[in-house]
Amino acid sequence: MSISVYVFLFCFIALHNLFSFAASSKIRITRGVMIRDKELETLVSEELNFAMGFFSFGNSSSRYVGIWYHNIPGPPVIWVANRDKPINGTGGSITVANDGNLVVLDGAMNHVWSTNVSIDSSKKNSSASLREDGNLVLSSEKKDVWQSFENPTDTYMPGMRVPVGASPEKSGGYLFTSWKSSTDPSKGNYTMGVDPEGLPQIVVWEGDERRWRTGYWDGRMFQGVSITGNYLYGFTLNGDGKGGRYFIYNPLNGTDKVRFQMGWDGYEREFRWNDDEKQWNEIQKGPSHECEVYNKCGNFAACDVSPSGLPVCTCIQGFEPKHRDQWDKGNWSGGCTRMTPLKAQRKNVTSVGTTQVSVGDDGFLDRRSMKLPDFARVVGTNACEKECLNDESCTAYANVNGIGCMVWNGDLVDIQQYESGGNTLHIRLADSDLDDGGKKNMIVIISAIVAGFICLGIFVWLVWRFKGKLKVLPSVSPASCCKNSDVLPVFDGSKSRDMSAEFSGSADLSLEGSQLSGPEFPLFNFSCISIATNNFSEENKLGKGGFGPVYKGKLPGGEQIAVKRLSRPSGQGLEEFRNEMMLIAKLQHRNLVRLMGCSIQGEEKLLVYEYMPNKSLDCFLFDPIKQTQLDWTRRFEIIEGIARGLLYLHRDSRLRIIHRDLKASNVLLDENMNPKISDFGLARIFGGNQNEANTNRVVGTYGYMAPEYAMEGLFSVKSDVYSFGVLLLEILSGRRNTSFRHSDDSSLIGYAWHLWNEQRAMELVDPCIRNSSPKNKALRCIHIGMLCVQDSAAQRPNMSAVVLMLESEATTLPMPTQPLITSMRRSEDRQFYMDGLDVSNDLTVTMVVGR
Repeated sequence: MSISVYVFLFCFIALHNLFSFAASSKIRITRGVMIRDKELETLVSEELNFAMGFFSFGNSSSRYVGIWYHNIPGPPVIWVANRDKPINGTGGSITVANDGNLVVLDGAMNHVWSTNVSIDSSKKNSSASLREDGNLVLSSEKKDVWQSFENPTDTYMPGMRVPVGASPEKSGGYLFTSWKSSTDPSKGNYTMGVDPEGLPQIVVWEGDERRWRTGYWDGRMFQGVSITGNYLYGFTLNGDGKGGRYFIYNPLNGTDKVRFQMGWDGYEREFRWNDDEKQWNEIQKGPSHECEVYNKCGNFAACDVSPSGLPVCTCIQGFEPKHRDQWDKGNWSGGCTRMTPLKAQRKNVTSVGTTQVSVGDDGFLDRRSMKLPDFARVVGTNACEKECLNDESCTAYANVNGIGCMVWNGDLVDIQQYESGGNTLHIRLADSDLDDGGKKNMIVIISAIVAGFICLGIFVWLVWRFKGKLKVLPSVSPASCCKNSDVLPVFDGSKSRDMSAEFSGSADLSLEGSQLSGPEFPLFNFSCISIATNNFSEENKLGKGGFGPVYKGKLPGGEQIAVKRLSRPSGQGLEEFRNEMMLIAKLQHRNLVRLMGCSIQGEEKLLVYEYMPNKSLDCFLFDPIKQTQLDWTRRFEIIEGIARGLLYLHRDSRLRIIHRDLKASNVLLDENMNPKISDFGLARIFGGNQNEANTNRVVGTYGYMAPEYAMEGLFSVKSDVYSFGVLLLEILSGRRNTSFRHSDDSSLIGYAWHLWNEQRAMELVDPCIRNSSPKNKALRCIHIGMLCVQDSAAQRPNMSAVVLMLESEATTLPMPTQPLITSMRRSEDRQFYMDGLDVSNDLTVTMVVGR
């Protein structure tokens, strides 16, 4: 057979398949156009990602209309039209009816299912199409009048918008209802949706009863999901521009095929398609174990998973099993009941014999690493404990980053104890139930007091009796001080006044009256800190900055600390120490390092911080070996965390604060690699509506300072935005800004612009993560970085805009301008800073580098 014959046969087969596909598949349904079951016809999306048509199970004659992945073999079906009314036999069809609705017809041309929307009689030229995300859309006059994403069945797909804060009926029925069985798509017993009763969280119901919940949304993740899976990433809560809000999920890697399904067996699952194994992998399941079953242990009881994998229920301290006999048999559903009534429910005075003994105030038991109870409400106050105490029905409270002050009234329901993570729950108890020794009556307390007085009398007599034989001992022993410092001493009145007098005179710190006048955190004994750091030994030295050396220490209770010691020859001194001590003590944010206290003894000045085991970001980012531990997800989390920390400083703290020295070495990483901004020695505070200022002492680090600050001493929140932009580009590239001094590009900024301008921006991304980075997100981050490092401060976005750009891909980004290395400032910048300010012309600028 000749070659020409082979060519002819190949072309004939190809054309036959093409015409067969064209005959059996359509990309749009209009009036008069049908999808027929007998002809095995389907509706497909333009790029052939999804298909809609008729299907059945096994040898069953029941036929359903559904949507499935076109280019993935076999099930799953992600949406079913006639789930409760199957068609018997293959005579069914799909078309657009005369009233403009999409309908499913059986063999007798009876309506089995319809979109059932009202369409203007003069505009009934409707058409139905299937989009690339699996959304079936009915349009009329180029306007979407119905879509399957707003009428889901059992599957949530990326891109679906699920309203928050409305009942399922009012929000368009956004409940995901399970199938009755694996081969019966009719409505089953389980539903999933956003909780309509309170704070945003995902809930699974069995009938009207709750079966599982994700815990509350804190702006970044669902707090109660005890996994490290993809529930932590991908979801965002956005506004619809009409006062409403909605959840949406977009995979970090835009090419991933992901779906969430409410299973017929009552389990919510997340699946991801594995192209190598050609199968769907289950990557998340809820409930994942028995302790995640809703309220497994009953009210006021915590469920903990034992090493054997079995649930273990325990009553919270101050509570006891409601039905002891059932509890001992492993039936925990009855939960626990309070042992001692709260103050509001008991008498103010109780009798012990003939003595009247006062009853104390209620207190709070702190339980860490908890899944917070259900049915919380948020109150707009920072005094959360006081708010709870003033409410007689309040049983617990929690302060959660991203949510605020949460309080609970009545029973505490669905509590789980985690090994790590979670939140701290403050549970209200009667004063007697807070006693660690478990004392239950006032007789024992009085007996202890009497015994104490007797022992004290004997001790005093022994001292008097043998005082001549005793050696004179020092009044305070550093070792004993440390041993007895489980509760560290705080400033007393006289020391606070002395400190206020010593640290008075700073214009920045005297804003808003006496808000920042005087420390409000523990004053550590210097001897204790010396012992904790092994007398500031070299083996405990973590590093050295412009302030002085930093040492690792360990308190008697086992808590690790980092101690910053003021160096006498340091270029910085008392002013920076005062600034950092009195400023950071007022700041509370998950992305700011926590200052635990200070120590001042003579010329020795120490700041005591929480210990960050992973040290600073630059230790990982610029180390050729360690930087491989920073994958794309981790780097994006760090960028988001730094942005949120800066937003808090610029907008959400009591005073507007400008850091002025943001860089990789001043971003610390905790045990979970969460970023925390540190080193506030150079920060400046603004009060009221003040936005900008000038200085005659320019301090900071070369390569991170905004041009207007380095050249003219003008600084504002936009100065920190510039530093953030540099840091963002460093995190993406894994290279220091200053590593380009001897190259054709004078800096990382110049290099980034060079690649950006030539549409080669992905070459900027660190090679060790370039192939695993979602291209659209990486390019968006680079775009944001270029906007932040623009020469013109007026053109740079503020941090609230930056956070929005990072979290929402729907935000359109403006084009950046080319950075200029020049000392000449644009007139718009001059106006931006000079408006309302008296800037001296004989400004002296001092450059402080080498930090």
